[in-house]
Amino acid sequence: MSDACCQPTARKTTLTKRVRWLVAATITYNVVEAIIALTAGTIASSTALIGFGLDSIIEVASAAAVAWQFSGKDPEARERTALKVIAVSFFALAAYVTFESVTALIFQERAEHSTVGIVLAAVSLLVMPGLSYAQRRAGRELGSASAVADSKQTLLCTYLSAVLLVGLGVNSLFGWWWADPLAALVIAAVAVKEGREAWRGDHCC
Repeated sequence: MSDACCQPTARKTTLTKRVRWLVAATITYNVVEAIIALTAGTIASSTALIGFGLDSIIEVASAAAVAWQFSGKDPEARERTALKVIAVSFFALAAYVTFESVTALIFQERAEHSTVGIVLAAVSLLVMPGLSYAQRRAGRELGSASAVADSKQTLLCTYLSAVLLVGLGVNSLFGWWWADPLAALVIAAVAVKEGREAWRGDHCC
């Protein structure tokens, strides 16, 4: 058998290992992120920060679904189930963010300044785009809809990081408490869209 014939299988093995590594990195980062965000959010009474921490937990669930898929000998056989888990995680995130945002707007909830939250959002804004790109590139080359869907979950975390950073910053500087919940509602709409695509399996090119 020639090297040319062996190349596709070798490449697939390499990409599978890369996806596993990226999933492990995603899970590790989001566990740390969740702990920091939930702690800082509780201290500052920040709905946005607590929501961000819960999003990190949902991201862990999504990445864990992909990890489970690629832990088997036949990842393709598990892909549909993994996609369903990722889709449900998107819907859960959208439901929570919508509820918390509407509640914050109705009751005019104001959070205290949180330096830790601002730094965390800024770091995530730097880390998540690169991680999402690497996941999406490997997933598309491998032909894995679930890996691509999980990359969208990571990208959504980037958007939430931006929303959190702007919301905390604007609230601290100008007292515009309503900016964060309004922006979060946009993120919720995006989450619903991505969830529907994952449920249908539309993420893979």
